[in-house]
Amino acid sequence: GLTGTKRGCEEGVCGCCTVLVDGRHVRSCLMLTLQARGRSITTIEGLRRADGALDPVQEAFVEHGALQCGYCTPGFVMTTKAFLRECPSPTEDQVREGLSGNICRCTGYVKIVEAVLALAQQPSRNGS
Repeated sequence: GLTGTKRGCEEGVCGCCTVLVDGRHVRSCLMLTLQARGRSITTIEGLRRADGALDPVQEAFVEHGALQCGYCTPGFVMTTKAFLRECPSPTEDQVREGLSGNICRCTGYVKIVEAVLALAQQPSRNGS
């Protein structure tokens, strides 16, 4: 019943199916069901807080207009979540490199990069 994670290329190239497995971003299309046994899997739906509020990464994407059709957005959000844990104060080049495994056909990536950089400037929001 969870429909947020999208199926894209089914070859691990586009990033649409990105989920967090034990806190690390993984292309779910490349993961066997058996590999999920005993692991913590978080999809985009799992980022919503108990009070119903959006995760800070989701809020930043909304605030900066970092989405258009929304198909790739869950994958970008999940990748961003893991990326900022690994690199809490990234440069623009690091953000572009960190998100390079995700493809968006609607944007020029500028707003997505802006959202990630803005979020990184607010450690209380990005979980660092």
